[in-house]
Amino acid sequence: MGGKDIKFSLFTKPWKNISIDELGKFVSELGFDGIEFPLRPGYQVEPQNAEKELPAMAKKLREEYGVEILSVASITDENIFAACAEAGVPVIRIMVNVDPDLGYMGTEAKKKKELEGLIPLCEKYGVKIGVQQHCGLMTSNCMEVLHLIEDFDPKYIGAIWDAAHSGLAGEEPEQALDIVWSHLCMVNFKNAFYRRINGPEADEAQWGRFFTTGNHGLCSWPRAVKYLKKRGYKGTVCLPAEYTDEANVNRYIAKDIAYIKSLFEKECE
Repeated sequence: MGGKDIKFSLFTKPWKNISIDELGKFVSELGFDGIEFPLRPGYQVEPQNAEKELPAMAKKLREEYGVEILSVASITDENIFAACAEAGVPVIRIMVNVDPDLGYMGTEAKKKKELEGLIPLCEKYGVKIGVQQHCGLMTSNCMEVLHLIEDFDPKYIGAIWDAAHSGLAGEEPEQALDIVWSHLCMVNFKNAFYRRINGPEADEAQWGRFFTTGNHGLCSWPRAVKYLKKRGYKGTVCLPAEYTDEANVNRYIAKDIAYIKSLFEKECE
């Protein structure tokens, strides 16, 4: 990790409408080491132009702002692997949606075959696929992620633990991290809770997910950091900057990067 056991990364999804220079300055001034870039349509670099533009973006961020691209959230076409290899990006983050027609187990079987077919690209380009759990009709908890990827070499297929979705799934952070530890390649620190979104007069309660700052959700960041330190985690700590109150994202992310750094510093004592 370039001499640092932990590198702090920012998922830049909320800042799609600013320039690469503005993004680099913003991320650097917040104190992040790098970013996870949403390599998707509508962002500063789009998938169809990735092979040319992602390496150029990575060079500019690194040389002018001291910021690395530590991962991308994108598709798994070969041009994305090639772009990541040229840009020095080690991880492509993905999530798995459940096909209602196939059901969960059918979707899992299909996805295993797809991942198996991507191993040659991982080998060719030296880029890893990281699978993240996500609540809803998706691979939604750590045991499901492990069941999907446990037969693959973690050199090529890894697990990404997301604190918010782990909390929403009712997982204890220590247990969740232990389940995927063999393949863990990155951790996402955000937080969330459930809130009833209809009144008590309703015949049936309806619940919504609300994304909040690190110390106000269902997942205990201090417990997660303590466990990561106990197990000797070395790698990327990404803050996805997902907040239901999107208007205040800049204020919240400044608070959360200070909080997560304080937790890692405290646990290092």
